[in-house]
Amino acid sequence: MKKCFLMLLIGLWLLPGWMVQAQPAETPDDWWRDRVFYEIFVRSFYDSDGDGIGDIQGIIQKLDYLNDGDPTTTDDLGITGLWLMPVTEALSYHGYDTLDYRRIEQDYGTREDFQQLIEAAHARGIAVIVDLVINHTSDRHPWFAESMANPESPYADYYLWQDVNPGGNAWHSLNSHAYYGWFWSGMPDLNYTNPRVTQEMYNIASFWLDEMGVDGFRLDAVKYIIEEDGQQESTHSTFGWLQAFKGHIKSVNPDALIVGEVWSSSLEVARYVPRSLDMGFEFDLATTIIDSAKRRSNQGLVAIQQRALELFPPGQYATFLTNHDQNRVMTEVRGDLGTAKVAASILLTSPGLPFIYYGEEIGMTGQKPDERIRTPMQWTGEVDTAGFTSGTPWEILDASFETANVAAESTDPDSLLNHYRALIALRSAHPALQAGDMQLVDSPRQIYSFLRHTDAETLLVVINLNSSEMSDYTLTLDAGPLPSSVEAALVFGEGEISPPTINEAGGFTDYKPLESLSPRSTYVIRLQ
Repeated sequence: MKKCFLMLLIGLWLLPGWMVQAQPAETPDDWWRDRVFYEIFVRSFYDSDGDGIGDIQGIIQKLDYLNDGDPTTTDDLGITGLWLMPVTEALSYHGYDTLDYRRIEQDYGTREDFQQLIEAAHARGIAVIVDLVINHTSDRHPWFAESMANPESPYADYYLWQDVNPGGNAWHSLNSHAYYGWFWSGMPDLNYTNPRVTQEMYNIASFWLDEMGVDGFRLDAVKYIIEEDGQQESTHSTFGWLQAFKGHIKSVNPDALIVGEVWSSSLEVARYVPRSLDMGFEFDLATTIIDSAKRRSNQGLVAIQQRALELFPPGQYATFLTNHDQNRVMTEVRGDLGTAKVAASILLTSPGLPFIYYGEEIGMTGQKPDERIRTPMQWTGEVDTAGFTSGTPWEILDASFETANVAAESTDPDSLLNHYRALIALRSAHPALQAGDMQLVDSPRQIYSFLRHTDAETLLVVINLNSSEMSDYTLTLDAGPLPSSVEAALVFGEGEISPPTINEAGGFTDYKPLESLSPRSTYVIRLQ
């Protein structure tokens, strides 16, 4: 009876949030809209004490690399947000099998270290969100130990148990019973049909917001929260639970950012935004950006980008190229620097909230298994350590460290690192790139072009996907926001610019802004 009543409440919370439709943004002034986020695996970023394991003090020591707090300098990356992969005590190296939701992973430091990081990041204008693993815990978590050992314990129904194993990969036999763990036996799923479990997670979220000072959460594996009627993913009850959880977080801190991992199609992700999440990661778009850069063609990208614009509230989705669960960009593009630059250009000039996985900005390579896509950050070309540690790295370095490192690329004006720095600076300087409307421009398949527009500024982005120069091309926008006459000024890229002739609908026809486009080049043109 208790379970049925909870399901009814969840259903009432949900209505009608399951529908696939773009919803109005909650406010046009959300603080994260002008940010660029950087994903850090703490274990691999920088080791401050020589034990071979990255730590929180290591991040503090490298904050000036990310953002030195001085907008006039150009030798930092310009990052304005951090996503920290799990920093709580966990059994495995990756941190996604939580042992204690309130304790900092001892390999990383202490609560005081973390609070020092928050203070130092905020002083530089950097917001910090943390991974919150809400779907499951470690099988060594005290809750699971109690649940397993004593059927009369208050923790007995913190997890999902059956007297007889019903079969399937998600059910795991233990002591003549079976428990549910979608990812593997070492990560049993929490039972959110139990209100006490929900209250536990509410208290944990409050702790991180109030006592630890984080600016929000990246919620892991959210589509698996509540299983029902044999369905594991994106159930009616999952939407309702998340909507209520979001409500709790906003009651603690109305400005907290909630971004969720829904590793599914854009259509599925859009079902969560904005009622259950502030935004979700756009996996379809990420894959298509890399694919288009590799194939040197805008075919596919135009359709997927247009779909994102239609599905989500304006800018209310998270963009990226790869993350800690995927092969690195430079591996995907087979080491081609120009292709990696094109992918970065698309990411950082397009709508949405961009996230950069640590090391992508220097072209680190890496291919699964997972440890090999989470290798130590490459600060220098120093043999065996790459400047990551004075000891022995917890994981063997990626083979690219001799040339793909911060020290070498900082002094090379044509490096991938300096391309990222320039693009982030460009985005930070132009509100049209941060939150402006987007209109895709008709162009040859080797060129990807679009307008970004606010009331105060209009920018035309032109990216040559081709590995050769393009001179036989024109751009067309049937209707747009442009006045009857405009001047053109180049704000990114090099060359002589010609202005377009504006048609009666505020667009242009057969516009050729430059006589030729250099191979794999990016141009951003202000039309005013």
